[in-house]
Amino acid sequence: MMKALIVDDHALIRDALARVLKSLAPDAIVLEAGEPRFAFETIEREPDLDLVLLDLALPGMHGMTALRLLRDRHPAVPVVVVSATADRESVTRALEYGAMGFIPKSSSNEVLTSALRLVLAGSVYVPPEIIGRGDGARPIEAPPAVGHRTPADIGLTERQAQILARIMKGESNKLICRELNLAESTVKNQITAILKALNVTSRTQAVLAVAELKLVLPGMRGNDS
Repeated sequence: MMKALIVDDHALIRDALARVLKSLAPDAIVLEAGEPRFAFETIEREPDLDLVLLDLALPGMHGMTALRLLRDRHPAVPVVVVSATADRESVTRALEYGAMGFIPKSSSNEVLTSALRLVLAGSVYVPPEIIGRGDGARPIEAPPAVGHRTPADIGLTERQAQILARIMKGESNKLICRELNLAESTVKNQITAILKALNVTSRTQAVLAVAELKLVLPGMRGNDS
């Protein structure tokens, strides 16, 4: 049974998102919060949440600040930003802060459903119009064979694929070290190799490149939803 929290100050938006979640899982438990402070109280009471849908335009606290606090305090809970503001800077910032996806509010129900299904499968959703761009206006020069589906196809080892999967979840180097029982220097070296294989220079660009290439990583059931 899925348990999700919708954080948005507009009741109509919360109702619409709740309907989408119910279409994915009819028996889902959907909780709601109109502002960040209530969201944090809810998460403290409900630590077994499977998903948080977070607006950026919130009363009392900017959504990006709320996102950073959520990821710091509850790193195991996937957070997806659902916002009317979907410019490239906002998307890349949200990914840098650990969001598992960024869905424009202008998206159709079909897009919303597919995006949430992707996130629940352990992957990251990026708006199609953002894919192919890095932190600024410079296009990502991803490996040429866009049809590649596995990390091995672009030269990643099994260990590097495990690390990349954790990068996609927004995990820090220290957490990756702890979870995989690796030295920090080893993780840093492996991340350098991963970025080189993807032909990018930052974690955010790596997330975008993985979305563009539709790579299937450990713990992800596929990116075709």
